[in-house]
Amino acid sequence: MEERFVPLGASEGRPIETHEPSAGADPRQPLDDPRALQILSTEHWSLLTARSLVYNEAFARGGMFMAFLSATLVVLGLISTATGFSDPFLVVVAVVLAVDLFVGLATLGRIAAASSEDLRYLQGMNRLRLAYHEMVPGLERYFISSHHDDFDSVARFYGPPSPSAIAGVLHGFTTTPGMISTICSGVAGGLVAVVVLLFTHEPLWAGVAGLLGVAGFFVVATAIAMRSVLGFMRSMEPIFPKLPDDPAAPADRS
Repeated sequence: MEERFVPLGASEGRPIETHEPSAGADPRQPLDDPRALQILSTEHWSLLTARSLVYNEAFARGGMFMAFLSATLVVLGLISTATGFSDPFLVVVAVVLAVDLFVGLATLGRIAAASSEDLRYLQGMNRLRLAYHEMVPGLERYFISSHHDDFDSVARFYGPPSPSAIAGVLHGFTTTPGMISTICSGVAGGLVAVVVLLFTHEPLWAGVAGLLGVAGFFVVATAIAMRSVLGFMRSMEPIFPKLPDDPAAPADRS
C-alpha cells in the first residue's frame, strides 16, 4: 500500500495560545509561580559571576599597567647609565613615555567601562532583591542592601555618600580609576617636560611645562570622567525607584 503525506488544511491548524497579562493585571502575579524563586536565584548567581569577572579584569588590567610602567622606568634607568642624558636618550624617553601613556589611557578606559558594567549588574541585583521582598513581605530588616534600582540606591552599595565635596574628591583619588588617572597625568607631564627639554635644553622651562602638562591632563581627564558619569546616570532607567515619600527611604540607605 502506498503511503502519502497529506498536509493539514488551513482550517485544521491550531494557533499557539499565549497568555498576555491584561492591563489591570497584578505585575507581581508571576512571583506566585513555584519556579519563580529558582529562576530569580539563577539570575542572581549569574550577575554575581559577571561582577566577579569584571572585578578580576579591572584588577588585572591595573596590575598589568603598573608592571609595564615599572619595567620601562627600570629600562630607562639602565639606558641613562650607559648613554647619559643626551639628546638620543631624551628621544628614547619620549617614545617610551608615549607608549606608557597609551597603555595607561587604554587601562583607564577599560576600568571605567568595567565600573559601568558593575553598576548595571548591581541594578539588576536590586531588582531581584525587590522580587524577594515581594515574595516574602517583611524581610526589609534582614537586608543591608537596597531593593530600589535608581542610581542613588545602586551607588549606596559602595558605601554612604561623602559628607562634603572635599571628602568626595579625596575619596575619588583612592579609587582605581582615580589612581590610574593620577599616574597617567604624571606620565603625560613627564612626556611634555622631556619634549620641551629636547627642543629648548632649558630645565626650568621643561619643569614648568611638565607641571602644566600634569595639571592640564588631570583637568581634562576629570572633566571627561564627570561627563561619562552624568551620561551613565541619565542612561539608567529605573523601574522601581525610591520615592521621596517612601517611609522606608531613611532606613534603606545602603
